[in-house]
Amino acid sequence: MKRLEDRVAVVTGGASGIGLASVERLLSEGARVAIADLNEEAGKTAVDRFDQAGYRGSVDFVAGDVADEANVAATMECAIRNWGRLDIAFLNAGVGGAFGSILDTDSDDWDQTFAYLVRSVFLGIKHAAAKMTDGGSIIATASVAGLSGGGGSHAYSAAKAAVVNLVRSTSLELGQRRIRVNAIAPGVISTPLAHRGNEKNLPDMSGRQSLPDLGQPEDIAATLAFLASDDARFITGETVVVDGGVIAGGANIWSRNDMLLAGRPGMNHGSTGRRSALRDK
Repeated sequence: MKRLEDRVAVVTGGASGIGLASVERLLSEGARVAIADLNEEAGKTAVDRFDQAGYRGSVDFVAGDVADEANVAATMECAIRNWGRLDIAFLNAGVGGAFGSILDTDSDDWDQTFAYLVRSVFLGIKHAAAKMTDGGSIIATASVAGLSGGGGSHAYSAAKAAVVNLVRSTSLELGQRRIRVNAIAPGVISTPLAHRGNEKNLPDMSGRQSLPDLGQPEDIAATLAFLASDDARFITGETVVVDGGVIAGGANIWSRNDMLLAGRPGMNHGSTGRRSALRDK
């Protein structure tokens, strides 16, 4: 029997990168999955791909903004409507967010970053837990950027730190309902969000992490499958670091001279389909 046989999952940001790899892993473990993503074209392409791979009837797509409460509620309801239950919620959707010097960061970009990265997790936990009548597992995507300085832009780092604390806090409340709440903190992973279509945009990790290999979406998907399963039945309130050893050496991924902090400020919308933008200082 497969590890997640007859489980039903929702994966936000499931149309690309870590989310897409996680959908594939969950399906291979026997789960049925509702993909949620703002990028409707990518979401429909993902469903077609999995239908052709033999998972027809086990995967569906719902378009929506994870910062909008009605959309989040509808996403969780999609799983109930299709398969009658919800057991797993992977709250993975996100953006690169506001970047640039703190002196130049636009306050609206800051607020939008927190909407996509923190409000979305709050709403996901709220509405997923409401549908988990027989216990469940909620996993959020955090980041090594939320665990130390130097791991990302100021807004992104602060938002991911909030996710780590929100997971820990809500695990205390939801544990009595046998709902486990955990997070995964990736290091540098080769995804469209990180490299924007060109792996040369990724920071050089030689000397910055213990392992010589570049992290892949499948590395996070494997950790997700474990945390979603009964193998992790006694783990809650934790943030599992999957970073190739970045934190072990001090997460100085972005130096002060990198464009992320020292260049023109702006807003990275990642793989949502919305155009990222640079601003004048």
